[in-house]
Amino acid sequence: MCFDRDSTPPITPVEGASTRQHRLTLTAADGNEFLAFEAFADKPSDTAVVVLPDVRGLYPFYEELATRLAEAGYDNIAIDYFGRTAGLGTRDDEFPYADHVPQITFSGLTADVAAAVARLREAKPVRKIYTMGFCFGGSSSWQQAAAGHGLAGAIGFYGHAGRVRPQGSRPSTDLAPQMEGSILALMGGDDPGIPPEVTEEFDEALTAAGVPHEVVIYPGAPHSFFDRKYEEFADESADAWKRVLAFLANPPAA
Repeated sequence: MCFDRDSTPPITPVEGASTRQHRLTLTAADGNEFLAFEAFADKPSDTAVVVLPDVRGLYPFYEELATRLAEAGYDNIAIDYFGRTAGLGTRDDEFPYADHVPQITFSGLTADVAAAVARLREAKPVRKIYTMGFCFGGSSSWQQAAAGHGLAGAIGFYGHAGRVRPQGSRPSTDLAPQMEGSILALMGGDDPGIPPEVTEEFDEALTAAGVPHEVVIYPGAPHSFFDRKYEEFADESADAWKRVLAFLANPPAA
């Protein structure tokens, strides 16, 4: 699990910013209906983001994150993973996510991301789209850069680049030659679940494939450090958010 129920993004709200946000149901090409939360900036942005949550799916942390992204000027949609296996209900503390995550497939997730991308392009057909994910969503974000969406790039917080998940996927490291756009990886240096060599291999694979990228490792930071409750890592979180905004505004070029 990445975040507790009462966790919040360590991002200061933009005072006076005007946004529009609400929950909605999206339908993928295979007919799957799934819950999403969209937040739009005051003016339609030329860059938009699909937010991929951690293993618990769509819950308050990601709805607030979506709002903060909109305040920063980026239209975005955060999606839930469990429409196929759990319907459209909200995900509370009792939701048995561990039973449902193994049922997520790469093809299903790709179809859901495609639906979110299409929704974001309704407002502006020609705009840059990025994915941004956390933990399970972090590695999924990088994988989606190789899924044919025409992404401008993919951002992953503490994703495991060597893991084969969801089912039917390939490790992010193996997919590097197929990745579109630029890649940003934001990693905790004291994350016991992600050995340093896994991130190093991903970095090397991106370099070998000629993929513009930035890999940032915060020494001493744990998995899920991007959380207001981790006050001792406030500087790392602030730097990570600064890098996200800089990446969206001006991603590294080849």
